[in-house]
Amino acid sequence: MHVQKIGFIGLGIMGKPMASRLIQSDYPVFLYSRSGVPDELIAGGGHGCCSAVEVAEKADIVILMLPDTADVEKVLFADNGVAVGLTATQSTESSIRKIVVDMSSISPSDTCHFASCIAELGHDYADAPVSGGQIGAQQGTLTIMVGAAQAVFEKIYPILTRMGQHITHIGKPGSGQVCKMANQIVVTGTLTAVAEALVFGSKAGICVKNIRQALMGGFAASRILDVHGERMINRNFEPGFRIDLQVKDLDIALTCAAELGVSLPNTALTQSLYQACIAQGDQLLDNSAIVRILEKISNHEITTQTHAEV
Repeated sequence: MHVQKIGFIGLGIMGKPMASRLIQSDYPVFLYSRSGVPDELIAGGGHGCCSAVEVAEKADIVILMLPDTADVEKVLFADNGVAVGLTATQSTESSIRKIVVDMSSISPSDTCHFASCIAELGHDYADAPVSGGQIGAQQGTLTIMVGAAQAVFEKIYPILTRMGQHITHIGKPGSGQVCKMANQIVVTGTLTAVAEALVFGSKAGICVKNIRQALMGGFAASRILDVHGERMINRNFEPGFRIDLQVKDLDIALTCAAELGVSLPNTALTQSLYQACIAQGDQLLDNSAIVRILEKISNHEITTQTHAEV
């Protein structure tokens, strides 16, 4: 049986553990990052490449995990990009039809354009953005939202299962990115609500640990309250998903909404709060650090102490 060779481009907070899981699953993995391939991935069995062209030439399936739309476009279509490698392969081995899988979170409309360009080269394209953050990437528990033709989805599904647990075929190329923006609308709205609740309870003199514990037993319970509520209480803002990337996603969501004529008032307000986080220098912190701007507005930092203990 032919073992699919995988290319992985983008080895940051998310990409590095995702690529590592593929290497551990005994796939041949060809790696490239503009900042260099981490030594531990090479030591684990990965194959370092000097360019995106080389990755595209050697791999059957090329995965991208990059920060923004412009980064994806550059890696795909620059002079040393993936498209050049695909074209070189097509000219020498016309029977090979490769697949580009973009797991970044980028513009849905640009994704459709990229997919069309790759199709013109005789290859397939899927967008498969993820949710679950760094922990999900490390544990292989990511939620993956796939936009692809059905046949392409079936080909990449076994590989996606090595990185995620909840994998859904949303529809045609571009639809995965629409679903990811819907995810971000819910996530950021909930993050803001959790932060507001904790600041409110703390300023009233109640132990926020007790508040979180109580809320986890009712309809307010959520993954956000569980994981990010704990981060806020413990002041752990090491980035699982950075604030600047969260703002990027909200910008995309609001741009798409404007194109569709859809009003997203809560999302617009949340975006303004995250912009304020960036203004106070928190752009590289975890997105749960939105609590810091609400604390500043309220002139109160959340505490586990009660009025009786103060």
